[in-house]
Amino acid sequence: MEQIREARGLFGRPVLPVLALLGLLAAGCSQVGTSTITFWDVVWSMVVFFFWFMAIWIFITIFADIFRRRDLSGAWKAIWIIVIFFIPFLGALIYIIARPKVTAQDVEMMTQAEAAATAAAGVTPADQIEKLNQLKASGAITEPEYNELKKKAMGGGS
Repeated sequence: MEQIREARGLFGRPVLPVLALLGLLAAGCSQVGTSTITFWDVVWSMVVFFFWFMAIWIFITIFADIFRRRDLSGAWKAIWIIVIFFIPFLGALIYIIARPKVTAQDVEMMTQAEAAATAAAGVTPADQIEKLNQLKASGAITEPEYNELKKKAMGGGS
């Protein structure tokens, strides 16, 4: 226990989680090359799979972000892709740090989304029925169509 207290004082945070992870690492790697699979082999495989999946997902989202951005020229996009291919983890980290938090394109997309939500929320059943009356008066729809659409607008029909 004294060694743990000394280590805790050295690092300034609890060392037990780190020791537990080291134990998991040692248990996961102790059977390498044998034909038996233990519980810890399965756990270790799941941890490795999780981190590989996470890394792949990060690269996919970074590639999508690079190709989606309109503020980067084609040359800059090519440079970022090359950097990420040749030094993947460091390149991804540099891109995440260097990317602006909000680009002009992001602001434009947020504005469009807000406008669409406001427009969708602003249409009431009364507005829809008024529009249907105009369509019926102009002859664009018949009386049965009007009644069916009016029932849908009021929320009574399918």
